[in-house]
Amino acid sequence: MTSETDTQETIGFLSRPDAYGLGAGEAVDHIETHANHIFLAGDFARKMKKPIRFSFLDFSTPQKRREACESELALNRRTAPELYLGLAAVTKGEDGFRLVPVEPGAKAPDGTVDWLVEMKRFDNAGLLARQEDEGRLKTGLVEDLAARVARFHADAEVTRDFGGATAFARIVADNAHDMLEKAGSTFSREEAERMRALCDTLIERHRGLMDSRRDAGWVRRCHGDLHLGNVVEIDGKPVIFDCIEFNEDIACIDVLYDLAFLLMDLAFREGDETFLANRALNAYFDHIVEADIDDMIGGLPLLPLFVAVRAVVRAKVTAMQVEQGGDAGLRERARAFFDFAMASFETGGPRLVAIGGLSGTGKSTVAKKLAPGLGRPAGALHLRTDIIRKRLFNVGPLERLPEEAYAPDVGARVYAEMFRLAGHALEAGVSVVTDAVFAQAEERDRAAALARERGVPFTGIWLEADPAVLEARVRARSEKADDASDADVAVLRRQLAYDLGALDWHRLDAAGTPDGIAARAGELVAGD
Repeated sequence: MTSETDTQETIGFLSRPDAYGLGAGEAVDHIETHANHIFLAGDFARKMKKPIRFSFLDFSTPQKRREACESELALNRRTAPELYLGLAAVTKGEDGFRLVPVEPGAKAPDGTVDWLVEMKRFDNAGLLARQEDEGRLKTGLVEDLAARVARFHADAEVTRDFGGATAFARIVADNAHDMLEKAGSTFSREEAERMRALCDTLIERHRGLMDSRRDAGWVRRCHGDLHLGNVVEIDGKPVIFDCIEFNEDIACIDVLYDLAFLLMDLAFREGDETFLANRALNAYFDHIVEADIDDMIGGLPLLPLFVAVRAVVRAKVTAMQVEQGGDAGLRERARAFFDFAMASFETGGPRLVAIGGLSGTGKSTVAKKLAPGLGRPAGALHLRTDIIRKRLFNVGPLERLPEEAYAPDVGARVYAEMFRLAGHALEAGVSVVTDAVFAQAEERDRAAALARERGVPFTGIWLEADPAVLEARVRARSEKADDASDADVAVLRRQLAYDLGALDWHRLDAAGTPDGIAARAGELVAGD
């Protein structure tokens, strides 16, 4: 094990600007975390593991620290290759300390005493946690992040030796132990035991689902620590960094448990709004391919448990900081995480809302504003025919489809798939907002029938506005080319000639502001 003297000598060297070839007047910032020393110098950041050993990590020898650095480099290059530059050895010889670049797997230089991960330095103002705290986190960036997480999960290594109900029960048990033994002044025994009982009940209820998802390959080598503090905006894009490299039990998890950390962090920070959390959930599902969509929707009953446990982990870690002498505000924050976890179990019953109207009426805008308020922990699933059609043709949401993709027989397939997925989600206990033109009476009737079949409340809302308003909106949307809809003005003009038949849904003037229309729609849903 490395001695304290050796460590302090290495820190002293790495705290000097000349270690990096910088002038004496240059600054080196040394940041210490629970497991790392980070040195910020010039355009770069270097991370050195502390010579420590806990139940969940072991950096006690130089070789173990090298292995951890190499794992950190390889695993984080999956999502942030532009940040993770390489590996370096700290050597000590007769002429003192040196910093030597080393290729992963290569022989260690003579006199190596420790190891560093070398990274490109970024502006902390770009961290999504900072952006959210300062009220400048944009919806589009969150949606882009969720899409990237979906693609990352699709490519992640399958790890069937991990995960499942028994493994998750151990996480819950460890949380309960830590809440009492290491954070006992913040949480009572009754609270810790109640939380564990709620979690254990859900684990037993969904044991078969958790194990079957593991067996089907949905337990993968994920990020493991996917919160807003580990995402930074660079050149307008979200870059995910600092995954768990030191413990496979923490990193090899159900992909929905990985996603749950992001959803929890967004929802907790938003309070009662949960708009960004809902957009993250739906943007993630919008980028699931057809072959996987059933399994992913089928896993949604686990989301309240997964989100709650993520909040419990943050509650106990924050409370442990209180025990270590943190300020009084940390205790209040720990309690807030705990209360959020408890509220995550109160999901309420599912319901179905259908939003219809011609192109340009703002169906998707209203659906996006309604969905967050329809159930915990992250709102309703938003099923949009524009997205479903793209999925059926195996293209991304913003890729345009050829004219034949809009033939009547294709349209029938798209609606059938929307209703099938909606039924699947309702069975999973999740509310659904369907978003489609619904120009035919039988399509509207099918939506109401689905709600009756599933025994859930139903609200149908028909949006309408003057044709000139619709045409202006469609033209503006087409020029931006940033929406999943391929409908242009020519399509709208054909729609205006439709015979809509009898309309027994709530009819809502869509000529106002999006917030005003959504507020009125929310009142209609609440009244049904």
